[in-house]
Amino acid sequence: MSYLAESLKEKGNIAFRNGEFIEAEDYYTQAVQKYSRNPLIFTNRANVRLKLQRWDEAVNDSLKSIEITGPNGQNHKAFYFLAQAQLAMHHPHEALSSALTAYDQVLHPSPTAKISPRDMETFSNFVLRCKKAKFEIRDRDRLRRQGDLRAELEETLDINKQRDLDDVSRRLEARELGPVEASERNQEILSNFEKKIAELRTLFAVADPTNHKPREIPDHLIDMITFEPMHDPVITKNGHSYERATLYEHLKRSPTDPLTRDPLTINDLRNNFGLKAACDAFWESGASEWIADW
Repeated sequence: MSYLAESLKEKGNIAFRNGEFIEAEDYYTQAVQKYSRNPLIFTNRANVRLKLQRWDEAVNDSLKSIEITGPNGQNHKAFYFLAQAQLAMHHPHEALSSALTAYDQVLHPSPTAKISPRDMETFSNFVLRCKKAKFEIRDRDRLRRQGDLRAELEETLDINKQRDLDDVSRRLEARELGPVEASERNQEILSNFEKKIAELRTLFAVADPTNHKPREIPDHLIDMITFEPMHDPVITKNGHSYERATLYEHLKRSPTDPLTRDPLTINDLRNNFGLKAACDAFWESGASEWIADW
């Protein structure tokens, strides 16, 4: 039975690579019915269900794959797919936890783990995306508690965005849209939402700069190991910057650049004076007053 399941999984993989997501899901489902103890089948089906925007089912498949692997097993892709589904379902706290687990498993993989050269960059960027989503909710809650109009307007925009995304998912499920068109529409909805949010915040910052000073962390100031804003950045020979103390700790465990996996030692590091000046300006702007929410 496991042989038949493996054959069906491979057919699903081929269908997935060809963009035939519904067919791929069907093959993976058949494979599960033949043999339900292979975590890769559930991981693959979770991935295709993400493409089909079936978030609940993607969560269930990811969790099943993780369950089969065991609490100490390497299953970074399942945690990554789980995080994507959770974020799509508007659960950034849970998504961040899952994304951090995936990231940690890639940063410190088991000896037999198959890690793609791009996994670290992909996973770290997604962790950052989850942290930003979580911060946005905290900041909006803060404004709401103050009875701030901006929070109400942002919440309305967010509700409209989610309604439009849900409509795309419904039309995809009804096969009124194909996966590619659905993905493009989602990107358009998210882009329009971000544009409107930026315009709204600019208006409030101009009208009331005291109470609406921007609470944002530029991406280039964030250490991609801890995902916290830096104080004392150093730069590697590959051009990546990290918080000095954080990178020193990492190098004690693994003498490699965290993002590229290239060999790296403390002697390869240099002070990043330009970035240090930007970090100093960020902290001097009053960031310490609100950074705990990050």
